[in-house]
Amino acid sequence: MIAQPYQLYVERTDARKNMARYYAMSIEPNLFGQACLIRRWGRIGASGQRLVHHFEKEEEAVGLFLQLLRQKRRRGYGPRSHLSRETIA
Repeated sequence: MIAQPYQLYVERTDARKNMARYYAMSIEPNLFGQACLIRRWGRIGASGQRLVHHFEKEEEAVGLFLQLLRQKRRRGYGPRSHLSRETIA
């Protein structure tokens, strides 16, 4: 069973480059009680892609979650802002 919920949604937008991307992650239990890290990403407004990682222990899923979070922050992803959506249109 998952001790606490882990969810993340970040965006990266740049009107000059016509860039509007999102990245979402969550850790959820599967039917067998194992932890699953679910990743979704793509262009804002599109369904994008999805990848599911299965782990025996929740700690392993949290480790990958935090590693990916740091990676996305370094690449310029941040919380959704209303200004970023207006600059794209």
